[in-house]
Amino acid sequence: MIDLFWPGDDLAGDLMSDGAFLSAMVAVEQAWLDGLVDAGIAPRQARADLTILLADGDAATIARRAGADGNPVSALVLMLRERSAEPTARWLHRGLTSQDVVDTALMLCTRDVLIRIGDEFAIQVRALTELAETHRDTSALARTLTQAALPSTLGAKFARWLTGVLDAAEPIAGLMASLPAQVGGAVGSLAAATELAGSVEGAIALSDGLAATLRLAPTPPWHTTRWQVTRIGDALVSCCDAWGHIATDVTTGCRPEIGELAEGHGGGSSTLPHKNNPVRSVLIRRAALTAGPLGSILHTAAGATVDERSDGAWHTEWATLRTLARHTVVAAAHTSDLLSGLRVDPPRAAANLAAAESLLSEQRSMTELTGRAALPGYTGAADRLIDSTLGRACRFVKGAP
Repeated sequence: MIDLFWPGDDLAGDLMSDGAFLSAMVAVEQAWLDGLVDAGIAPRQARADLTILLADGDAATIARRAGADGNPVSALVLMLRERSAEPTARWLHRGLTSQDVVDTALMLCTRDVLIRIGDEFAIQVRALTELAETHRDTSALARTLTQAALPSTLGAKFARWLTGVLDAAEPIAGLMASLPAQVGGAVGSLAAATELAGSVEGAIALSDGLAATLRLAPTPPWHTTRWQVTRIGDALVSCCDAWGHIATDVTTGCRPEIGELAEGHGGGSSTLPHKNNPVRSVLIRRAALTAGPLGSILHTAAGATVDERSDGAWHTEWATLRTLARHTVVAAAHTSDLLSGLRVDPPRAAANLAAAESLLSEQRSMTELTGRAALPGYTGAADRLIDSTLGRACRFVKGAP
């Protein structure tokens, strides 16, 4: 995919693309059809490979036809039935509803997104670990509310970045392991599946079988309980929050009057040859600024659900989740690039620290209270805190809790 309105969108590849969504919907239909045959509900002659029925241009055709019923599943099922022989056509999609297919397909697409983000996190944790270790003792000025505050180290700053990345990264693995299938039928009661299977137990076995085939978590129907979607949105927003913090620190640190940080390869200007713009950071901040509002749309939709299938709120989720997911993947790639190539200027950091005034006034007030001689450096427990964060990063890399 390409998007002139979102430079770098191509870094997300086919993730959450129309083609990926179409393939995921067909995978759901395939798993259900196979489950019906395996359970002896549909005749063995109904078994068929649905993927070979697709042709170039099908996504566009389905998209154009989707407006008739408000979702792409009806058009997809009609197309597959028209291209299938009997008895496949008769048994295809029986017992499912459009929401089952859309929701489960979104989970499949989301899993691919989370895998990619997890790969990027691994790169970022390694890069930040190296930065924190290398600059553990690199003296630098700590600032609060944009003003000079206290002596610190660049290692402490990088450890804080690492903490934010770990806070966002650690839940991703758990989320990947618990993405749910959705099988509930028309109103989320498994009525059609129960009728087909002849028992409630048989219907639940069909639902669990579909989840197992697609490597998703077996879950009771969640038609109008949309926490499964909002928690994905929250995780993606948290990722962008962590990366946005890093990018904002970099854009500040690379200002010429500060000059402590620089991107490994900045961007140019159409009219100013001397510019070396922190483009990676700018594009990461763009994602961080838009992620929260996109996540809030998912929550707004969740709060507007009604009855056993919502009239518009459910439909709002699809493109919102796709946009948030792709933006997050792009920001992940940019952050990995930024951190892997980040340039640090220790002499400039030391000069900025030396130029600041009254940095030890707090320390003097502490020694007056205690009557003890001042400790050197006045960086407190920074070194211990760095060690703690690096230990956490090591456990993350090894996959330990």
